[in-house]
Amino acid sequence: MLFSEHNLRRKIETVGSIEVICGSMFSGKTEELIRRLRRAKIAKLNVEIFKPKTDTRYDDTAVVSHDQNSIHSTPVENSSSILLLGTNTEVVGIDEAQFFDDELPDVCVKLAQRGIRVVIAGLDMDFLGKPFGPMPALMSIAEDVTKVHAICVCCGNPASYSYRTVNSEAKILLGEKESYEPRCRVCFNEGLATV
Repeated sequence: MLFSEHNLRRKIETVGSIEVICGSMFSGKTEELIRRLRRAKIAKLNVEIFKPKTDTRYDDTAVVSHDQNSIHSTPVENSSSILLLGTNTEVVGIDEAQFFDDELPDVCVKLAQRGIRVVIAGLDMDFLGKPFGPMPALMSIAEDVTKVHAICVCCGNPASYSYRTVNSEAKILLGEKESYEPRCRVCFNEGLATV
């Protein structure tokens, strides 16, 4: 049986997808997430945005970039809450994905199977340069992965690492320019060698 043009178009429009935006701190991940979600809103798509409830650096509810661009979001305790709250939507945005539990990839797959476009932003590596939280799994199941880079504060080369400038061994330490700086591989490793 052949699809009519209308049915084929409807089938294409309802195919879900997963997009991941990753990189170091100060690389523009959240800025890119906000840009994509605003474009979806301009296209008159139903958009829901989520962030971890623990991320209150700039605002309790809004997703805010380091450049102070913001978009309203819903803070959630865990990734399964996104399934409950992300109903009747066409696009789901998720910021600071590295802070979510290990169920986030399964949640994103379920959303995509419902025909929802899922756009995720998060750190791909922690302060030790190791894969961070559910990000590696999200990157492996995504149709599209965009790795953005900051500028190394030591040498000016592209930076992929988030170097922690304060003395703390905590895996999760919310902070900004007072606690982290972007570094290239060489400058990051030089910094670790002096600690």
